[in-house]
Amino acid sequence: MRVHIATDHAGMELSAHLLSHLRDAGYDMVDHGPQVYDAEDDYPEFCIAAAEAVVADQESGVEALGIVLGGSGNGEQIAANKVRGIRAALAWNLSTAKLAREHNNANVIAVGGRQHSVEEATEIIEAFLAEPYSNAERHNRRIAKIAEYETTGTISAP
Repeated sequence: MRVHIATDHAGMELSAHLLSHLRDAGYDMVDHGPQVYDAEDDYPEFCIAAAEAVVADQESGVEALGIVLGGSGNGEQIAANKVRGIRAALAWNLSTAKLAREHNNANVIAVGGRQHSVEEATEIIEAFLAEPYSNAERHNRRIAKIAEYETTGTISAP
């Protein structure tokens, strides 16, 4: 599986750890930056690039997910969710990470680098990457409504 990762300055230590750790675990890691610490960086550029790459890979048949990191993960999640086809979920524990994949088929996880130790964040992200989507009818229906609104600006009545 290919994993696209992006961060801001607050998540650089975690990003460096994850790039190495997940490569060692067999993931095809793509780093969307930044490459150097700059407290004035603008995370939307990095997170949107990672999200666009996830969509492009998925549309071309490549199994891909994304990871966006920041101090809280909130801004990074918001930025990623601006990309059509992205379902980015902010995860703060193992349960929210697993449910994001299982119920929402989230394709990007957002984690706050200042909210967790490197070990905790790694466990949360590993849980997200390992959890399959349930493909349950009710979840498919709900995700389809989100995609419909994203595309048309409306949701069909049930």
